[in-house]
Formats: sequence, C-alpha cells, structure tokens
Amino acid sequence: MGWIIAIVVGGVIGWIASMIMGRDASMGIFWNIVVGLIGSLLGGWIGSMIGVGATLTTFSIPGLLMSLVGAVVLLGIANLIQRGRVR
Repeated sequence: MGWIIAIVVGGVIGWIASMIMGRDASMGIFWNIVVGLIGSLLGGWIGSMIGVGATLTTFSIPGLLMSLVGAVVLLGIANLIQRGRVR
C-alpha cells in the first residue's frame, strides 16, 4: 500500500512542480510521477544537508515541502539542460 501512496503523492508533487516551472502542458502523468518521486529523493537529500530531513516511514508537511523543492530543482536542471535557461 505504501508504494501506491508514494506514486499518488509523487504524481501530485510532480504536477505542482511542473505548474510552478511552467512545464505543465509538456508533461504527462507518467513524467509527473517520475519527477515527483525523483524530486522527493532529491528534496530528502537537500533537507538532510540543512537539517530539515524527514524519514521515509513518517508523513510530515516539511517532508512534502522538501519533496516539492526537490522536484522544482529537478525541473530547473532539466530546463537548463534542454533549453539553456531556467524559466
């Protein structure tokens, strides 16, 4: 059941990050999920560096926010690589 929740939450986080970065029209649900899941890992890593990390077994608002930050950073890097600039 945890994987299903991770996929749903990852999809929502990826969708919100794609709206923030202006890529909503160019991404489908699959890529929203991928960006959300990888962004969550990236956000957890960034959070652990600054002391705002969350564990995988607990649900927390700071954990969601760090997942969103990680997904936005991931999309920013993708924009930089694809277009040569960050939108």
